[in-house]
Amino acid sequence: MKEKKTLLVAFSTQKGGIGKSTLTVLMASYFHYAKGYHVGVVDCDYAQFSIYNMRERDRQIVTTIDHYKLMAYNQLKRTGKKIYPIVKSTASQAIDTAEQLIKDSPENLDIIFLDLPGTLNSEGILHTISTLDYIIAPVSADRMVLQSTLEYAALINEKIITTGKGNIEGLYLLWNMVDARERTNLYHAYDTIIAELGLQVMKNVLPETKRYRHELTEEVKPVFRSTIFPADKRLMRGSNLDLIADEIEQITKLKPYGREEQ
Repeated sequence: MKEKKTLLVAFSTQKGGIGKSTLTVLMASYFHYAKGYHVGVVDCDYAQFSIYNMRERDRQIVTTIDHYKLMAYNQLKRTGKKIYPIVKSTASQAIDTAEQLIKDSPENLDIIFLDLPGTLNSEGILHTISTLDYIIAPVSADRMVLQSTLEYAALINEKIITTGKGNIEGLYLLWNMVDARERTNLYHAYDTIIAELGLQVMKNVLPETKRYRHELTEEVKPVFRSTIFPADKRLMRGSNLDLIADEIEQITKLKPYGREEQ
């Protein structure tokens, strides 16, 4: 069997508040717990480390609330999968941290999601970005967000991808926070502009929704965003989370260990 490389993927942009960390958690949990991949996360978003800290909160709640304790037990019994590892790192050391995570993991990791800082001014960030396999840049129809994200994506495309100075196999924009009331032709116009810049847009979009707020709390209720559980199936309806995951799987040609071609 051929040795398979662990994919390094980041939801990355230089604009804050567009959902990078949220998407990282949602996709990591969905790929690991629902789709059966072995996943790791490197949290480089210094100094808040929101994903790492979310894991600590999730652990605390699961060990103290019987309902979630039983959920975790049943999930482990059903899937045989422990929670995926989340480690902290600086942006400059992110790749070394990912490589160490791969080395230390008892399982062959299929994919590592990196949560990067929302700025290109962080030390070593361009080198880290150039070493990734795929970048997905969330973007919204807000003009400032769109302009900032296009500048970010165009810079990476110009300096790294087209020059062949990195490992990046694909950079895709992902429409996030899509309001159903906004005009479809507006997005078509934006897609045309993006295509003229030589950039690619994912086919599926993520709608604006309040379900992202459904984290683990001491109040027992369906959970959407968690590092220990996948999104609740009831909350998944209409979220397009499954469609985005399937599209990422297709884009990256990702297959779990044991299913790859001989």
